[in-house]
Amino acid sequence: MHPFDQAIALQAGADDSFTGHTSEAYRNMIGPFGGITAAVLLNAALQHPQCLGQPTAMTINFAGPVPDGPFRIQARPVRTNRSTQHWQIEQWVDDAESGQPIIATTASLVTAVRRPTWSASDVPAPVQGGPDPAQEPIVVTSFTPWLRQYALVPLQGPIPSEWDGSENNDSLTSFWVRKSTPRALDFCALAAVCDVFYPRIWRRRAKQVPAGTVSMTVYFHADAQTLAQSGDDYVLAQATGQEFRNNFADQSGHIWNSAGQLLASTHQIAYYKE
Repeated sequence: MHPFDQAIALQAGADDSFTGHTSEAYRNMIGPFGGITAAVLLNAALQHPQCLGQPTAMTINFAGPVPDGPFRIQARPVRTNRSTQHWQIEQWVDDAESGQPIIATTASLVTAVRRPTWSASDVPAPVQGGPDPAQEPIVVTSFTPWLRQYALVPLQGPIPSEWDGSENNDSLTSFWVRKSTPRALDFCALAAVCDVFYPRIWRRRAKQVPAGTVSMTVYFHADAQTLAQSGDDYVLAQATGQEFRNNFADQSGHIWNSAGQLLASTHQIAYYKE
């Protein structure tokens, strides 16, 4: 099984519940990589027998760390309309001190049956066609384990080579990215790659201050057919910070496939410390 599929694997239980286990392959500095947490919560709803349509919007709130080990997910459709469905999803873990179950992550999800209409984009891909074959992808084998799961071809705004505190004029970063062990793109993988960017404040300040995502929203523009056509090819990822103030900063990002189709837009807010 692909490491990604192992990481998001769930066992269905009773009363809208699922159980899973954290993956060492997707470990971050503290707990799992946020993108894999988003993917596993989304997977719970997609596996639910009452699921209607395909993901349209998802917000994930990281309430606390997810310790290594088992977890439980509660995924409930709270309202179903003719073509849309609204979900509440919770991830429960055992508290290290009390041993009692506590919520580590919450999410809201909207799925929908989407119908063909007039369509257009105001956010064209800055480049198309995939990376130059002469460019060797980078797989980061140090720092945290989850980075090894992605192959990157940098385009703009690389991670600072020196952490000297010299401020950059912006925090824009773009790169081609895919799984280091190729895997076809689907909704769960798309949700995960929306969190693949390193903290924008690191780029802006060239300083590795402690930082972490508090809340992330993903808007899914692609349907299952578009994702299937994208296959296991590279996608183009671009993100920029918008405001850094009083120990919180937000970020806006976009994901396109190599044909230039916008697959998802994403927004998040993160904390940072001096």
